[in-house]
Amino acid sequence: FLVEILKIPMGICLGIVGGFAAVFLLLKFFKLKLLTNKSTEKLLLLLTCAMLYYELGEWLGIASLLGVMAMGIPISKKDGDLGRNLSRGLGEIWVFAQIILFALVGAAVNLQVSLEVGFLGIAIIFIGLAGRSFGVFLSTLGTNLDVKERIFCAIAYTPKATVQAAIGGLPLAMGVSSGNAILAISVLAILITAPLGAMGIKWSAPRLLNKKGG
Repeated sequence: FLVEILKIPMGICLGIVGGFAAVFLLLKFFKLKLLTNKSTEKLLLLLTCAMLYYELGEWLGIASLLGVMAMGIPISKKDGDLGRNLSRGLGEIWVFAQIILFALVGAAVNLQVSLEVGFLGIAIIFIGLAGRSFGVFLSTLGTNLDVKERIFCAIAYTPKATVQAAIGGLPLAMGVSSGNAILAISVLAILITAPLGAMGIKWSAPRLLNKKGG
């Protein structure tokens, strides 16, 4: 039992360290200047490296997705211009990719299950949001933010969409018995929190935030 518990933090640490190692090797390769169309080819190499690392991590049983997320940190620290160029390129890809992602998630939803989990699913979502908001408020203690700014941070964390769409269907794909319910709640979270969060941010920003030095 203890070994199984220790596998979780070990998998997380190994996943992040592996991501750092992979991107450092990639940065070394970039310095060889073997590329012609710098931005495009570097972006394609980064995407290829990320996908290969994810598959390797799945095979090894480590948190490779965290490693993929961590890849951006060394790039930004080592070469800010490269980081901005890659970020811009990924942003352009995401415009198209998000359409496919949300369309596939919507197509996989079982409407009957969505109706069955209705009120319970909504309750789970709002309990989770309350806990998350409280956590954000606590995590900003001791910072330079005042109370109003900390409240705004909690509101800004309300919208949920991308992660829910990306991994909400994984339990169903893995054959988990309650996979349909998990996917349905993920979609409910998107439908509820995205508009509420957007409205909350728009309404609260001018009331809770003050321009400094202006």
